[in-house]
Parts: sequence; structure tokens; C-alpha cells
Amino acid sequence: MKYIHQIKSVIFLAVMGLLTLTGCEGGDLYNVDAPDWISQKIDSINKSKQNTGEEVLVGMQEDVYSIGAKDFTSGFWLQFSKYYVVPENTKWNAVFNLNINPNDNTYYKNFALIITNDVDRGGEGYSEYGAIRFDATGDSAKFNSQWGGLYFKYTKSNLLLSPIDNKDEKVQQLGEKITLTVDRSRPDTFLVKMTNGAVTKTFTQPYKLANRNADASNHNIRCFLCPEGSYIDFLQTNIVPVGGLTSAKDKAPLSMKLQNVPDEIGQGVTLEEAMANVSAEVTYEEGVTKIVPASELYFSAIPDINEVGEKQLVVIYNKTFKGENAAKPIVANAKFNVVAKINAIKVTKQPTRTHYYFYNAEGIHGITDRTLAFDKTGLEVTATYGNGKVAVIDNSKLSFSAIPAKAGNHTVTIKTENGKTATVTVNVSASKVTSATVTPSLLGATDNSSAWWSLHTDNINVPVGETRMVKFTNYSSKANNWNNFVIVLRASDNSEYSVFRSDNYGWGNGYAACSHEGTQGDWATWLAAMNGAKVTVYVTNVNNGTADVQAVMKGTDGKTYTQYYIGVNTVNPADLNFGFTIDSCHLVFN
Repeated sequence: MKYIHQIKSVIFLAVMGLLTLTGCEGGDLYNVDAPDWISQKIDSINKSKQNTGEEVLVGMQEDVYSIGAKDFTSGFWLQFSKYYVVPENTKWNAVFNLNINPNDNTYYKNFALIITNDVDRGGEGYSEYGAIRFDATGDSAKFNSQWGGLYFKYTKSNLLLSPIDNKDEKVQQLGEKITLTVDRSRPDTFLVKMTNGAVTKTFTQPYKLANRNADASNHNIRCFLCPEGSYIDFLQTNIVPVGGLTSAKDKAPLSMKLQNVPDEIGQGVTLEEAMANVSAEVTYEEGVTKIVPASELYFSAIPDINEVGEKQLVVIYNKTFKGENAAKPIVANAKFNVVAKINAIKVTKQPTRTHYYFYNAEGIHGITDRTLAFDKTGLEVTATYGNGKVAVIDNSKLSFSAIPAKAGNHTVTIKTENGKTATVTVNVSASKVTSATVTPSLLGATDNSSAWWSLHTDNINVPVGETRMVKFTNYSSKANNWNNFVIVLRASDNSEYSVFRSDNYGWGNGYAACSHEGTQGDWATWLAAMNGAKVTVYVTNVNNGTADVQAVMKGTDGKTYTQYYIGVNTVNPADLNFGFTIDSCHLVFN
């Protein structure tokens, strides 16, 4: 943690209420005319490129910011670039540095370009054309590096990876400065090009993108970047992004939001230990943000942290965007409690449900070594504190060991933050599978014209510990990956737990917690094979507040495709049902 000279005076001002920082409404976009000698130099460089085959980028503007955690911990769909809106008959060029983790050769840990209609991500009417990652392999069915309606058959790369256990050291060759082009200027093609000079990947679609905007007069698309296990230092663009450009000049800090401040800490724990996982999202001039770790922050607690009770946390940061000393430090505060140290815990009430169930469908790989979540419902744990006090401890302040999805008795270890433990025992059994009858037996018009969510089957109840199996034939319009069967988990009043599409995507209250995977491979091949595919769906009531959904799809190409959603939570075990709906498809149930 960083100590700042004259920090006492800053803390005094903070405690006196001088925590309000001057806001910034943002700056106007502006152009800077280059001196003649710079223009001449640029012209010289451009001329030198004309004979090399390297495209001369025109109209590039500075847009300097970072995307993704610099410790390479950003997972997929967690960090995003700005939106870059690309009108019809134009071209977007971008330049950025891609930073690959030198200690991780996972083939897909680079970046993806996402192409959508002109709607904010997740907004009403949001629709994706698809995504393209920089990596490419010789087996697109097994190692999927692009998805949606952007088909593999239009893709070429001069570097094909051959991952073993998802690893290939050649992924390191994808790093350094990337030039990205999204070209809508061609009369009869749509082109995407990614290159770092050594590795080049192109997607050349022999027709233009269809308009997916609700307003037929709006032909714009949006593009944004999403890193995974890497981070991006964005540098230049020829299109001004939504929200404006970010200059490379240094920027003063304006405000910060604290993250991961603990609600309480044990008496005797130092402030440095207690706040080691705290970070701050700092906002600088021009609206640029950055996550700052605890090591770059100064912490103080008022009153004395050695005494039990509520404390005021004062956090100070005094660096510019480039790490220089700021003219004016910024301050944020939060509250936390110091509690007496826990000496021991014991279980005083057993959990309501201690018998869990699992089912592993034949042919689905990757789930035999999974674990089950512990259901805390009804559990009461009592703590004995160092000052002699005995009280029930909130279950949210405890951690619980995972339970193997294997038949038998298993011990669950309950642990406090300072390492005190207690145990409970749960029993796990294999679930009984029963075939279910679906009403109606035909869902959707046979010409696949039935609209999204327009028709539903009746509910199929799944009792505690049981698995219901449904078999049907899926027929698709083949227009999009999602124009196939849709599974809906719901209560008897039709309130939804989660919704699952056939292309291994979903949403709902219970979806975020689940692990899911599919073996679709090349989307175009899979989509064609789904028209007439024989599908078996399994839904299991695990009896721990979760459900498992598994599907085996035997395509018309003779291949078997699978997908699963394991550990869908927020489920009431006493009221678990499921049904099907359609989207430009129809289903014929056995």
C-alpha cells in the first residue's frame, strides 16, 4: 500500500466532508492540424507502403484506452471495448496492441470481434451477426473460433493452431500490434481482416450483411471487442466511437468507486490484511476508467481499528492515468465493522435438504467429475467469539466445500474466514430416469413459420431427485442457429427459472450460475444437421436448489451433438417444471 506525504492533512479534509470532487461533463471532439513537416513525413511513410501490399490507413484518430485486466484474469464477456458504428458502404479500421498471457497457451485466450445490429449490447432488439476470434485451427468442428452467422467456410488464416488439451504455444504469435478492418464498402462482399503483420486472418463473405435493425432505414452495424485471458491497449480508429475518442495525453483522476470492501473483519486483523483484496474503479478526465489495486491505494480507518464496532474507511489515490503524482488526490470512503474474533463454530440446525441427486446422460463428456453445490437452506451455525459471546453467524459469511457428483455419503466442510470449521454430511444418489409424454405432440407450424415464443407445451413436472426424459424430432427453418428447440425451466405458475436455446445459450435468474458446454463445432454444418435431428432432453431435479439440463442431438449428417447446462440455480425443488417453445421451427414429440 502506498503512503502519501502529508496524508494526515488529506484525511482531515476527507473526514471534515471535503470528499466532493468537481465533475466533468466531457470535452468536445476536436481536430489538430499537423505541422507541414509531420504531413511530409506521413506522406513519405505512406508512399513507402504502396509497393509492399500493406494497406494505407486513412483518417485514423487517436483513441487510447485499455480493455481487460492486465493480470490476464478477464473472462469472456466481462470486458468490452467502446461501440464502433459502421454505416453501410464504409470501412472501419482500428489499431490496438493485443497482450497475450506469456504463461498461458490456451488457444482461445486472445480477443473476439463481435458484430451486431445498431443496438446496445443486451438492449431491446439486440441481435448479433456473430463473432470472430483471432485464432484459427485446422478443425473448426472441434475448436470453434467463430460463431453466429459468420461461417467458417469464408475464413482463411496463415496460422492454424493444433491444440492439445486446448493448448498450443503458437497462440503467442497472435500478440502485439493488430490492425483490424471491417469492410462494408464492397458492392457484393463483407470483409473482416485481422493482422499483426505476421499472422493474418480474413473473413470474406460473398454477400452483404442483411439489415437486422427494427428501423428498416437504419443500415448501421456495431462492432466491439471482447478479450478473454488477455488485454487490449486500443490506439487508433477511423470512426469516432459511441461516447467519443480518448486522447493519449495524461489525465487527472476525478473520482473512484471502491470494490470488494469487506462488510466486517475480525478483531486483531490489520487494516492492510483486511483490505488486501479491495480495488478501486478510478475515473479520469475524458471519462477514462481504470481498476486500481490495493497496492496503489492508501487506507485509513476511523476510529481505532483495534476496537470492536463500526468503522469509517477512508481511501486516497493520488496518481494520474500515466502514474505521475496528481495535483489533487481523490478520496472515497466506506463503512465496515470490526467484530470479535471467532474461536469456534458448530452446527446447531441441520440443513433442510441433505439428499442430492445426479444424472449423467450417455455420450455427454466433461460432467462425470463435476461437483454439486451445497444447499444452505435451514442451516444454522453458531459461533463462539473471543470475548465469550455466542451467536448465530450469517451463512453468507461462511464458505462450503463442494460435493462430488458421485453416489455415497460426503462430508461438507463449513469454514469461517479465519479458518474455524464444522461439518455436515449429505448423501448423493443416482437419479431415476422416466420418459415423459408431451402435450401437444406437435409444436409449431410445419412450414417453420411460427414466431418466437408464440407456442408452448404444457408443463412437465420433475419431482425431487428424478430425471424426466423427452424425445422428439427437431425441424428448423435453418435461418439462424437459434431457430430450433428452446427449453424453459419454470414453476407451476409459469414464472421462469431459466431459458435454454439449442445453440447452447440461455438466460434467466438461474442461468448465470450454471456451467454449460456444447459440441456444435462448425455452426453451418450443425445448423443443417438440426433439420430433422433426433433429440433427447434430460432434466434433473438435484434437490439442492439447482437443476441440470442435458441434450443429445443426432443430426441428419450422422453425427451426434451434445450440450449441457449443469447447476442452474434459484430453483424450488418442490416446484420444478419444464416445457418447450419454438422460434421458426417445429417439434414432433415421440
